[in-house]
Amino acid sequence: MQQQWSAVDEYLVNALIPDDSIFEKILANNSAAGLPAIDVAPNQGQFLQLLVQIAQAKRILEIGTLGGYSSVWMARALPTDGKLVTLEADPYHADVAKKNIKLAGLEAIIELHVGPAVETLPLLAGIAPFDMVFIDADKPSNPIYLEWALKYSRPGTLIIGDNVVRNGRVTDPANNDPGVQGTRAFIEMTGNNPRLTATALQTVGSKGWDGFSIARVKD
Repeated sequence: MQQQWSAVDEYLVNALIPDDSIFEKILANNSAAGLPAIDVAPNQGQFLQLLVQIAQAKRILEIGTLGGYSSVWMARALPTDGKLVTLEADPYHADVAKKNIKLAGLEAIIELHVGPAVETLPLLAGIAPFDMVFIDADKPSNPIYLEWALKYSRPGTLIIGDNVVRNGRVTDPANNDPGVQGTRAFIEMTGNNPRLTATALQTVGSKGWDGFSIARVKD
């Protein structure tokens, strides 16, 4: 099935996503630097970019930068006075991301904070609220990140969670993997929060079997 999923993704990307040398170079830089190949797929990057445009977002919070691939996808959809604040715990990953952000010419729009997100999130009160929050970092901390996302949101803010299916393991309450347990707690907190209207979608493709959650803060 993985081979077929990847083939479909390749077809969709070739049919719908224009070639872009910047994104190709970013992925090449990430690979050369030894970063794990866990960036969003190109069609998922375009999906995030469309969400930014649909929400008419001007301020985005991204928790989990890696090499900056998804950061560039979203930041490209922002107006010239927009701002994307991205948080990366690993200094080495952050250095790679800085080079990729410069390559994309987005230093004025993307603001990178280095350090564990639980330490950098409290420093963002003066920048909030955000119009969109993309959570794609260590899964055991997802419930903490959701609490901060809600604190830094306004009516209409979109909160996107990545990797919420975990190859189907999310259905097993007895699974003791911290990533699975963090994801389950995140999903249940989202569903039980009266401020949120939410759903989640499974995805299959070049990145395997996973999914996104999407929540909107109620007016």
